[in-house]
Parts: sequence; structure tokens; C-alpha cells
Amino acid sequence: QVQLLEFGGGLVQAGDSLRLSCTASGGTLSKFPMGWIRQAPGKEREFVAAITWRGAVIKYGDSVNGRFTIARDDAKNTVSLQMSNLKPEDTAVYYCAADRGRLLTVGEDVDEYDLWGQGTQVTVSS
Repeated sequence: QVQLLEFGGGLVQAGDSLRLSCTASGGTLSKFPMGWIRQAPGKEREFVAAITWRGAVIKYGDSVNGRFTIARDDAKNTVSLQMSNLKPEDTAVYYCAADRGRLLTVGEDVDEYDLWGQGTQVTVSS
């Protein structure tokens, strides 16, 4: 059974950078789009970014476009999210997720993602 595990969350100040990583264990997800989705307290889950196999297609949510960069290493079964110029509104639990219903495209509907990690907290202070 494949499991996802996120690393790298923490407390940073506005303007700082932070890198999140996600590792798949128990199998490979290299053929499927991988995404990062976040949820702030009292808010709905929000699409952050997603990437297909070998990075052929990448999408970002409007609120992070230009500040965040998603990447993957299919040989190592990992996906990362480099976050720059962080803002207090980026504070959330960040989840790594796989969309096993797609192959060559990525979806922004968070309900499409069917395998999730446990999440990692990112807190940005002003």
C-alpha cells in the first residue's frame, strides 16, 4: 500500500523561503500527477500546485503563482514544493496528494486527489 509522507514544514517570517518534500513509500506513483494542496484554519482546501510525470505539465494556484515552484524526482519517488516570499496568508497545513485518475494532465479540483499524506504545518508570521 502506497503511503505519502511530507517533510519540511515549520514557522517562518514573512518574506522567508521554505521547502517542502514528499516521499512515496510502499510503491511508486511516478506515472501519476502529484500535487500540493493546503488548508488554512476555518477555510476550504485550496489547490496549490501539481505536476505530471517528468514534469511535462505544471499548474499553480493563482495565489502562489510566481512564488512557489513544484518539482519531482520520479527515480526517488519524491515531489517538492519550494516556497519563496512567504506571506502570512500562506499559513496552512500542506498536503501532498496523488491523482491516480489522470496521467497526462493535472487537475485543480482537490476532490480528484485520492491519495493523501498526513500534512505538514506551515506558519508564516508577519
